[in-house]
Amino acid sequence: MKKNNKLLITGGTGSFGNAVLNKFLNSKEFSEIRIFSRDEKKQDDLRKQVNSSKVKFYIGDVRDKSSVSNVVRGVNFIFHSAALKQVPSCEFFPIEAVKTNILGTNNVLESAIEHGVNKVIVLSTDKAAYPINAMGMSKALMEKVMIAKSRQLSDKTILCGTRYGNVMASRGSVIPLFIEQIKNNQEVTITDPTMTRFMMTLDAAVDLVMYAFENGSNGDIFVQKSPATTMGELADALIEIYNSNSKIKVIGTRHGEKHYETLVNREDMIKAENLKRYYRIPCDNRDLNYDNYYNLGDLNVSKTNEYNSNNTERLTKKELINILKKLPIVKNDLAK
Repeated sequence: MKKNNKLLITGGTGSFGNAVLNKFLNSKEFSEIRIFSRDEKKQDDLRKQVNSSKVKFYIGDVRDKSSVSNVVRGVNFIFHSAALKQVPSCEFFPIEAVKTNILGTNNVLESAIEHGVNKVIVLSTDKAAYPINAMGMSKALMEKVMIAKSRQLSDKTILCGTRYGNVMASRGSVIPLFIEQIKNNQEVTITDPTMTRFMMTLDAAVDLVMYAFENGSNGDIFVQKSPATTMGELADALIEIYNSNSKIKVIGTRHGEKHYETLVNREDMIKAENLKRYYRIPCDNRDLNYDNYYNLGDLNVSKTNEYNSNNTERLTKKELINILKKLPIVKNDLAK
């Protein structure tokens, strides 16, 4: 990147967008950072928090193409994190997930192409691989929209994405819930103690975005290799950290939940490039010749394993406790 670029972060008041802002706030590469979201209260809170003339705030919604077009004009890079992310919300209101996660993303991509943006990074999730809930399905289609548009482009505007697992202690995630229950001497409610999830810090998630910014080509999706833990081990570790007598209560698997999450399905794994810390899933660049889809196959797919939270590296309890103690939400509690 050259200096004096302008960066747009959609959904910039969320946990992930906020972390990206903090990463780039003092960066010399960006002379201006635009925060685009629909919540004026969160924008006002963030404005007071950062207190920087470098950061500009725009009220709008990715569902509204005109408001997206206005904020994209003059921008060099876009990090697109605006989304509906809560599984229950998307289950009950799936059309809302379609409007934001799919059509909203399409608005961002089309505006970026129209205004000659250098690069767009779209944010996806492990729930997009073998999706069983509306949130994952909408994110999977978001990826397909990005890939389809990337096939039509030259290198003038590069569209690529990142796919990540659970970001530890992000808003709406299970760690803040467990901590609240422990601090109130309540039972810690777990759906299934053997259920596994990838554990990814916010810093690692931002590093993944940085890698995509620097190395992404059209249609690429980058995945960071992450360790995992079980929900039972996670609850036990937090109970130990807080020196609590809280008991664990198993409530059963909820609607739309998987026993384990997949970051790279086997169909993608067959073509994924191993980059030490990351996997790069290149664009599916088959043309519109339907024979390539129906008449030609790959014998190696059935011999390939997906990359999921059951077959990745498993954190020991000591490793998990060390990571949890570094989280701001836990660190602040321990300091008190």
